[in-house]
Parts: sequence; C-alpha cells; structure tokens
Amino acid sequence: MQTYKMKLTEFFGNLFSFIRKLIFSLLSVGPIPTHISFIMDGNRRYARKHRLSEGAGHRVGFFALMSMLKYCYELKVKYVSVFAFGAENLNRSPKEVKYLMALMEEKIEEILKEESLMSKLGIRIQFIGNLKLLKDTTRAAAERAMAATAKNKNFVVLVCAGYSSVSEIMNAVQKSYEDKRLKLQKLDSSGTGTDQSRVDFDESDPEFGISLSDLERHMHMAAYPEPDILVRTSGATRLSNFLLWQSSQTYLYSPAALWPEISLWHLIWMVLHFQRVPHILEKKKKQATINHNGSHILEEKSATLNHNGLHHY
Repeated sequence: MQTYKMKLTEFFGNLFSFIRKLIFSLLSVGPIPTHISFIMDGNRRYARKHRLSEGAGHRVGFFALMSMLKYCYELKVKYVSVFAFGAENLNRSPKEVKYLMALMEEKIEEILKEESLMSKLGIRIQFIGNLKLLKDTTRAAAERAMAATAKNKNFVVLVCAGYSSVSEIMNAVQKSYEDKRLKLQKLDSSGTGTDQSRVDFDESDPEFGISLSDLERHMHMAAYPEPDILVRTSGATRLSNFLLWQSSQTYLYSPAALWPEISLWHLIWMVLHFQRVPHILEKKKKQATINHNGSHILEEKSATLNHNGLHHY
C-alpha cells in the first residue's frame, strides 16, 4: 500500500512538472520579466487563520518562497528580490524578531549545505540592506552564503534584509554629495579649482551638480535592473518602504492570497497581465534590439559593492 502511494505521488508530481513546463513554454512566446520582486505579506494572518503559532506562519511562508523561486528559475526569470526583513520590523515584538532572525539563519545554513547544487544551477544569493541590524550570527551566515555563491550568474536572488528604501535614497544623496565635495577639494588643492563658494554646489552646473546618474550609481540596488513586476500579497497596495526609487515603471500586482497561499497560478496570472501592458512590451522590444546588437547589456557593476558584496548604509 505504501509503495502504491509513493508511485501515485511520483506520477502526479511528474504530471504537474510536465504541465508546468508546457505552460512556461507558452508564456515564453511573450516577454518574460527579467526581475520579479516580492513583498511577502500575510504570514502572521495566515497563522491566525489556521490557528497556528505566529512563527509557524513565517515557516510556511518560507516554503512558499522556495516554490516561487523554483518556478521563477524554470521560467528563466533572471532576478528575484524579496523583502525578507525591513528595518521597521525591528519595532515588532522582541519574540517575533528573535524568531525571524533564527529562521533566517536556519534557512541560510540549509542553503549552504547545498552549495554544490547551487553552483551547478548557477544560483547566486545576494543580501541587500543594512546587515548591521541583523543578529551577529545571522549576518555571518549571510556573508558566507554570498561568498559561497558569488561566482554564480544564472539566477540571482536578492534578499533585502535590514532594508529601508528611504535610507537607501538618503544614503545615495549623501554619497553623491561627498563625491562632489571630494572632487572640488582635489581641484582646489591642485590650484585648478575655484574659490570655496563653489563647494556650495549649483545643481544647474553639469560638472559639480548632483545628477540623476550620481544618485542611481549609489543606490544599493544599482547593480541590478529595476523590477518588472512587484508583488505584494494579501491584497495590500502599499510599498511599505520597499524599492520606492526603483518601482516608478513597475507593474504592481496585489493578489488577495496571503503569502503562504501564493501559488504557480498567481505567477502565471501576473506574467500574463505583465505581457499585456503596452509600454512594457515596447520596453522589452527595445531591450531585445539593444541586446541583439551587443551593446548596453546590463552587467552587475562590482564597483558598487565592497570587497565582500555587502551594501552598507
């Protein structure tokens, strides 16, 4: 009886995999998003709904994330970013924060045990945000995961932990200002600069003013493309301080499902809607033309990262 159940499970598993691949091949006729971003909202409500402990909702949510990453990989989405732990989450109850840190550390350690498989599949893990806000052992695990997968290029998972979009923007402004001030100081010391009043920048001056490209170069997400789709589960439509700068042209999708309830069908539905947005189609056509000509292809700019791949505020 047990053998029969195992064979039946294997049969339906293989059937589901076949149907999934068939659907993905049909979706691939249209433009496939390069970057999908997830705000994983509803773990605590899921736990209350099913009368589980609060932490159990986050644990079920992790399994939902693993499934979604698998589907995105199969669909050949290049980048997936997830809002794993916002800076504001530190204001939650100490018990929940402690549990979240422990769960994150536990799952990172599990990923590290599969390092050879990650390398074989070309999966890279990159943490974005102020990792100083994380527990020391959790931060150390994150650093090991980044180091172990740094050379992988096929599929990049951006884990936003200790992340705040407002802080990211403020940091970019500060860094841009410091760069311009340093440039002026070098000119002054060489005798080719101007008087001290030039330190108070004129934003209309193309040489000394802070430009849009200056700001974007200092964004913690500068090395990666802007998200094509941003998903927030539980029906909420707030961005909650996540990728505010990067989402001006992003298709927003807000299914009513709580995060642990997200499924393959939600992914299919969001991609179908994405493919029907006119300006997105035009953008993808231009990108395809540029890539075909072999120029302006997006590269991960290592200059924006420090020696161990961490972004700091």
